[in-house]
Amino acid sequence: MSKRINISSGAKWEELIGYSRAVRIGNTIEVTGTVAVDSSGNVVGKGNAYEQTKFVLQKIEQVLKQAGATMSDVVRTRMFVTDIRRWEEFGKAHREFFGTIKPCTSMIEISKLIDTNYLIEIEATAILE
Repeated sequence: MSKRINISSGAKWEELIGYSRAVRIGNTIEVTGTVAVDSSGNVVGKGNAYEQTKFVLQKIEQVLKQAGATMSDVVRTRMFVTDIRRWEEFGKAHREFFGTIKPCTSMIEISKLIDTNYLIEIEATAILE
């Protein structure tokens, strides 16, 4: 059986809710839903769908590195957005990270996220070869 490795960001929400920033079991890494909030708790890119998406993907890239992976190992992303009409802005940032990798993806409109300033939340799955 593969060893489970929980990766924490240190965010207070992890203990309050009971989750990890990412979990690696064997060659599979799951990255929890990620929003555009910096280490001080400030929303990044308020009102800017492209900037929020780019920031979120940078955060995902950092946690993947901690788990021993890169963006090239990502096989799936899930984008939860609060305004699907802005799909091109979200998609532009996603393409900048994954244009040649081309993981499976979903972009799903939802009514809201935990903070109304968040426009997108992204989950990712990576599999190491």
